[in-house]
Amino acid sequence: MSWLVLLVRLPAEPSRHRVAVWRELRRVGALSVGQGVWAVPQVEVFTQALERAVALVERGDGEAIVLQATGRTDADAGRLEALFTAAREAEWAEFLADCAKYQAELDKEIRTRKFTLAELEEEEQSLERLRRWHRDLRARDLFGAPSAPAAEQRLKHCAERLEDYTDRVFQALHQA
Repeated sequence: MSWLVLLVRLPAEPSRHRVAVWRELRRVGALSVGQGVWAVPQVEVFTQALERAVALVERGDGEAIVLQATGRTDADAGRLEALFTAAREAEWAEFLADCAKYQAELDKEIRTRKFTLAELEEEEQSLERLRRWHRDLRARDLFGAPSAPAAEQRLKHCAERLEDYTDRVFQALHQA
């Protein structure tokens, strides 16, 4: 696997430029390997993200250098892959926690019998946000983090729970 390494140097002020670059790199799953040093696998989804980050650096009157790299040894390559996968695993854990919150929210609405179209629309939007997040995580999880299959199952379960809630909303509306 070939990697792209981004070296960033930005003026301390205004800080909004550093924050914008940091947010862009975090959003796409770049691996922070040191102060102002980020690494991503050399695949299109990450290449485009680095181009956006470089543009943000340049807008902030900073310097960006992009290097192509591989592990010097198989152990080095494996360590970088493991660090990248650990970062994806942390993202999957956060995703799973949000799925649990979503399911708890549905449980609460059912328990309190809050069967309104407005609430249904809100829950549909929340599920769609989870679907987008899952799609984005799956796209950047190149090495298959251990929690990815569980996350896919949990998302399917969330969709099934929403179907059940939808049925309850329409039953309640027709009884009213």
